[in-house]
Amino acid sequence: MILADKIINERKKNGWSQEDLAERLSVSRQSVSKWESAQAVPDLQKILKMAEIFGVSTDYLLKDELEPECVVPEEYEKNTDSDTQPFRTVTLHEADEFLKIQSKTAPMTALGVSLCIISPALLIFLTGFEKFGERFETIGAAIGLVTLFILVAIAVFLFITSSSKLKKFEFLETEIFETAYGVTGMVKEKQKEYAETHTRRLALGVILCILSVIPLISLSIIFEDIEYVATSSVSLLLLIVSVGVNLIVRTCIIEGGFQKLLQENDYSAKEKKEKAYLSPLETIYWTVVLAGYLAWSFITNRWDFTWIVWPIAGVLYVVLAEILKMLNQKNS
Repeated sequence: MILADKIINERKKNGWSQEDLAERLSVSRQSVSKWESAQAVPDLQKILKMAEIFGVSTDYLLKDELEPECVVPEEYEKNTDSDTQPFRTVTLHEADEFLKIQSKTAPMTALGVSLCIISPALLIFLTGFEKFGERFETIGAAIGLVTLFILVAIAVFLFITSSSKLKKFEFLETEIFETAYGVTGMVKEKQKEYAETHTRRLALGVILCILSVIPLISLSIIFEDIEYVATSSVSLLLLIVSVGVNLIVRTCIIEGGFQKLLQENDYSAKEKKEKAYLSPLETIYWTVVLAGYLAWSFITNRWDFTWIVWPIAGVLYVVLAEILKMLNQKNS
């Protein structure tokens, strides 16, 4: 291990971000980033300071042939035993392979989400033409339901396909790991190159979701007495939202790939610990929400209204997750 890797290794063992380490050394975060990507070397005073705060010798930091003992971060100690194996090491080849696969599967996953959103759109659209007769209503409902199930089936296929391609990299989300020399620098460089695209796609996606209600509001006011106009505008709303969400999901998956390898933000050691106990809750919660949505929709046949379950469920989940995090921290 070279100095850059040792700085990364010791920082992560202590559960510190680059900002945390920079503050302890009285330097900028950019300086720490350059040291960890081997673009610069800290001066002797900084090395002495790092040896002190890391609790290691200067020989260990300066001599490439000296390897550290595996130390489990403090937040993992309660959930592991004394026989814990050394952290897995992600090589440069593995990191590059993961980012390429992530980039290829992101559009597939995003498309799957979009298909789920627009799946009831045709059914909602056709319910607005009830006045053309009972036969038309029956045929329209049948066509709408068949379309819904086909689109959801395609979405599930896309989800399973994407997941299977990334299966061997699942540990990046749940385990703490080390990175080989050059990985951090490579990932940060790719992240920097993608930053502008990420911001543009994220902003456009959010704007589309916000503006999606305009056709619904406008057409409902202009043609307030025409039922099929209202259902048509809801279908249009879902279509616009699906495009916006597609952009958001796609870019967040790609950006998330960088964060997984850097073990930052949602994929830091602290967040991985929290996800370990939130994961079962998440599965149960969204299964119940899906079952409730489908039951309500089929019983009332108000597909033009029941979609409101999803934004409400999303907000409630965030609140519930935050409450559980606070309770977990209080009991720790």
